[in-house]
Amino acid sequence: MVAELSDTVRLAYGETGLDLRIDPTVTTVVTPEHHEATEPAREILRRALRAPVAGPPLRDRVRRGQTVAISACDGTRPQPRHLMIPAVLEELDGLVDLDDVVVLVATGTHRGNSEAELRAMFGDEVVDTVRIVNHDARDRGSLTWMGEIGEGVPVWLNSEWVDADVRITTGFVEPHFFAGFSGGPKLVAPGLAALETVLVLHDAQRIGHPRAAWGIIEGNPVHDDVRAIAAATGVTFGFDVVLNREQEVVAAFGGDLAAMHAEAVRTARAVAMRPVPQLFDVVVTTNSGFPLDQNLYQAVKGMSAAYQVARPGGTIVCAAECRDGFPDHGSYREVLASADSPSALFAEISARTVTVPDQWQVQIQARIQADCRVVMHTSFLSDAELATAHLQQTADVSATVAEALAEAGPDARLCVLPEGPQTIPYVASR
Repeated sequence: MVAELSDTVRLAYGETGLDLRIDPTVTTVVTPEHHEATEPAREILRRALRAPVAGPPLRDRVRRGQTVAISACDGTRPQPRHLMIPAVLEELDGLVDLDDVVVLVATGTHRGNSEAELRAMFGDEVVDTVRIVNHDARDRGSLTWMGEIGEGVPVWLNSEWVDADVRITTGFVEPHFFAGFSGGPKLVAPGLAALETVLVLHDAQRIGHPRAAWGIIEGNPVHDDVRAIAAATGVTFGFDVVLNREQEVVAAFGGDLAAMHAEAVRTARAVAMRPVPQLFDVVVTTNSGFPLDQNLYQAVKGMSAAYQVARPGGTIVCAAECRDGFPDHGSYREVLASADSPSALFAEISARTVTVPDQWQVQIQARIQADCRVVMHTSFLSDAELATAHLQQTADVSATVAEALAEAGPDARLCVLPEGPQTIPYVASR
């Protein structure tokens, strides 16, 4: 939706937010359609588990004595794990011994979460009563070969997931910048997959495909293979939510994975994708605040949301706290510094036949930076550190926006995405 304008817009930034001064006469502010949480989350979640979109309720799919693996998002995602996991365990009460349950943090290639982080993510009661394991994509000893699936994807999955009698995915659904939408089958692969599997799913050809984009699932080579992997390896029950801007549960979906996720996608698309009338000279974006803006790697999603409506040669200003730096783990920082310009980076990665970890994020970032000037506002990265990523930094977002508008001329227009990739704008006429 296009918000009513005042002279100040509050940007989602870290845990505190950030104020942006604007001229309402030249500004379009795009925010998610607001949905109130009209009933307690516990009731919404219970209903999804007991009256699923497709197939029988969760409890009817489980037999006494079976082992259960539950896949959940890692700490870079605002999934309400502290609500969803207890809801699942409540449904399994009396059927399954908690000693036979494992919660797998679907890290993909991200780092594992610390105990303190796990307690913040899941709550003390879950941490103290259920075994929680960080998936490790690089530990071959913890992975099981599942064969070649989809378009030539070599698939290894977490062995605890494969060996469980009952496999339950839990996640949340929002537009994703190259997989179309999050949630659903992504909680199997890349979430619980080996590094080798992830590298193929994220190779330059797939990432560079025109349908590997926000809001597109069918015909998207990334999501097509992700769906194929989940279907071929088996999920007992899928469980996803859609959140509002306050990260409250406004809808929940359960059941057979494909049908459940399709219904969740329909709701998320209506909530989080918004038409705008034109391209803009300056676009201000965020990465939706904490926990999504913990590092620069994740902030590429905010840049990509802005890029959808930025004119070629325009300016994108991205406010992301980056308390976890680039981060220092993974290959993202190294790949960013491997060429002397965004254009050179994009050309070099696009031509690769062998995928390097994290190159997909750099490929998308480099494409954006080759077309637009990108300026960051962070609290934990120095100007010099950002320069190694071919990025500028501003201490004053409002001043930088005003200067960019002035440089663009008297007819310049500004678009603000205060929630970053929680809302994906698109030009209606294009």
